[in-house]
Amino acid sequence: MKQEEINFGKSEQFNLTMIPGSFARRMRKNIIWQFFRFMVINIKMLIVVSKSH
Repeated sequence: MKQEEINFGKSEQFNLTMIPGSFARRMRKNIIWQFFRFMVINIKMLIVVSKSH
């Protein structure tokens, strides 16, 4: 059974929590990708703040 399918097994309580796939786990650990996302979020915040002032 795949790790992603563990939550949907034969348990009495049906859990709808998503488990990230291998690609998502790799991207979360990638420092370059995290820095890029950090910059994108900061630019979006600057745009929103500049519109309000």
